[in-house]
Amino acid sequence: MDFDPSWLLIGLPVAFVLGWLASRFDIRQLKLENRQAPKAYFRGLNFLLNEQQDQAIDAFIEAVQNDPDTQELHFALGNLFRRRGEYQRAVRVHEHLLGRGDLSRTDRERAQHALAQDFLRAGLLDRAEAALQKLEGTRYENEARLSLLAIYERSREWAQAADVAQKLDESDQASYATRRAHHLCEQATERVAAGELPAAARLLAQAVALAPQAPRPAIDTANLQLRNGDAAGAFDTLVALSDTAPLALPLYAAALQQAAVAAHREADALALLQRRYVESPSIDVLEAMIGLGGTPSATVDAPEPAPRDGYIAHLAQQPSLVAASRWLAGEKFEHEQFHPQVQRALDQATRPLMRYRCAACGFEAHQYFWHCPGCQAWDSYPPRRVEEL
Repeated sequence: MDFDPSWLLIGLPVAFVLGWLASRFDIRQLKLENRQAPKAYFRGLNFLLNEQQDQAIDAFIEAVQNDPDTQELHFALGNLFRRRGEYQRAVRVHEHLLGRGDLSRTDRERAQHALAQDFLRAGLLDRAEAALQKLEGTRYENEARLSLLAIYERSREWAQAADVAQKLDESDQASYATRRAHHLCEQATERVAAGELPAAARLLAQAVALAPQAPRPAIDTANLQLRNGDAAGAFDTLVALSDTAPLALPLYAAALQQAAVAAHREADALALLQRRYVESPSIDVLEAMIGLGGTPSATVDAPEPAPRDGYIAHLAQQPSLVAASRWLAGEKFEHEQFHPQVQRALDQATRPLMRYRCAACGFEAHQYFWHCPGCQAWDSYPPRRVEEL
């Protein structure tokens, strides 16, 4: 059969038209897909601005499905999951990003930082620690170190915390000298509990040298000196501290009294406590004076007041249910048979007033904490009882 050239005249135009139609279809499909992804993305942003997180997540998931190669959509979706507390989904999003081979170094560091935040918020401290350590040498380095420091302090890994705090101190972002001194004091406390007193003394000496104005290293040093039988050394340490940290005296007034009695320096200690009491009355300082057989002499009119009269002198300075209860405990009354019941009621009422309260979070405790168990803040407890605040 012979080929008819007339078919070329018909086929070529038809093929051209079909090719043109196919190209137009591809272009329209591409434009449609490109429009759908931004539309879903902006719809998600609108939901996010209106605090409609569920709808925002659905919109971002749709946008990611339409354009799976867009990093910003993944970051937005992962952050939304974290804010909602869906930490496992946030981890999957950020781990997917880190698994991509085409991710830039900047986005890879950002994804690593986001993954560390996911683990932190989920309370997975071991995995958070490993993720944060990978940020060393990146632009998130200092932020990662702060998070690591919080992890080590919360888990009471004081040696690791001290190393991180030293790096932060060397970065010149802020001074961490006092915080590093706390870490050394915590390590010294552990050594004391283990019976390693010389090692504890060395750690406390480092803490004093690092933060000479901080009260804790000197207080812990004096307590260790008392434990070692060096009452004179403890007394001298606390007397020197009364000049550098006079406002902290209520915290170590009892230790000062104990050291003074053991070193036969009662008169010197009483004079110091009386002088500081006039400047800032405190129930703890008052009881240390009473323990030494003295009173706030400047406020008592009797020629030779009894030590218990110090509570009356304190009441003249400021109203105090604690001082009133302590004074009433030693008094004799007409209906003495009812005194124990009344005293128990007063003691019960004054117990909350003898607590310490964190100025950062309000956590109260009968024990004084240098590191708040509630908010993990350092030095957030005023050195005065709740009644005196």
